Amino acid sequence: MTVDVARQRALLTWYVANQRQLPWRHAPGGPHPDPYAVLVSELMLQQTRVDSVLQPFARWMARFPDFSSLAAAPVDDAVAAWAGLGYYRRARALHAAACAVVERHGGALPEDAAALAALPGVGAYTVGALRSIAFARPAALVDGNVARVLARWHAARGDESTLRKAAWAAAEAELAPEDAPARSDPSRWSQALMELGALVCRPGQPDCATCPVRAGCRAADAGVAAEIPPARKRAAPRDVHAVAVLLRRGFGASRTVWLRQQPSDARWAGLWQPPMFESEHVGHAQQQARRWCDAHGLVAEPVAEVEHVLTHRRYRVEVWQCDTFGDEPSFDAQPTRWTPVTEVRGRGDGVSRLGVRVVHAAREPARASRATSSGKSS
Repeated sequence: MTVDVARQRALLTWYVANQRQLPWRHAPGGPHPDPYAVLVSELMLQQTRVDSVLQPFARWMARFPDFSSLAAAPVDDAVAAWAGLGYYRRARALHAAACAVVERHGGALPEDAAALAALPGVGAYTVGALRSIAFARPAALVDGNVARVLARWHAARGDESTLRKAAWAAAEAELAPEDAPARSDPSRWSQALMELGALVCRPGQPDCATCPVRAGCRAADAGVAAEIPPARKRAAPRDVHAVAVLLRRGFGASRTVWLRQQPSDARWAGLWQPPMFESEHVGHAQQQARRWCDAHGLVAEPVAEVEHVLTHRRYRVEVWQCDTFGDEPSFDAQPTRWTPVTEVRGRGDGVSRLGVRVVHAAREPARASRATSSGKSS
């Protein structure tokens, strides 16, 4: 595979002048990024847009500035700090990786590819990103942006698996010549490829007119850049019906809501939200919720509906609400707590995004629906 050295120079020149100033990157002319910051950003950016990561990244780095501080924290703290980014298994993987780095490598991320690949949550792409961006090693990486750029340069065709293999081969070929600019500056090269895909060589809407490396792009020459790679067909999200029971205590600024921590093997693992009963059939979800309410002497009334869409599921949630002054109910062996409404609405302390939306759906006034210890209803 022939490597276009002039194209590499042009792309690197463009990147230095046009790169976004992202917090996990070094300033132009500065030192290479902190390996820990690179790992955090890469896991956060998986299946998440850059603009959605900026604030969570800043909060995370303020709370867990290095591997040692993250490894020393309970994993539930890491999951709570991840709130809003979704795919919470990434937070658990990052925490496990930090523990491994502290235990096996003295708190410093290793540069060796095999040692990196042995860390939880670190795959082939992340190994390439860490070695090239953080350690300036000539290591190939392929994410969605890079795969799209390379496919268009070579007008590659085929199914997703074929294109992915071709992209890895092309990425490695770019680093092969000893005199290649990509090889002498692999940190900027990797970031330049990704930046080109994010800003110019976009999916479905490539801006070929302003592309700094338009010359020699086979897909652009053939007028088929928008067709490469073919759009991925996504299945429609599956409907899931649920009933969330919103129990409240107190009034005004002192009002609290009862939350349950999700089990480690459940969706939103480790996060907090009102007790929820879900099923593919709305009637079944309602029956489960009604049986639980009846068992605890709760009279909850429907007050709202919330639709919450994930990648593969669309949650249609009925919100049942009641104010209670009785004993705390029970819900399996998971931890529960009363949390101030103001804290929940501020997205504090590990409450799931769906949990926040359920609390926001509350109405005034609500019916006090459980007997007090004196036997009087409140």
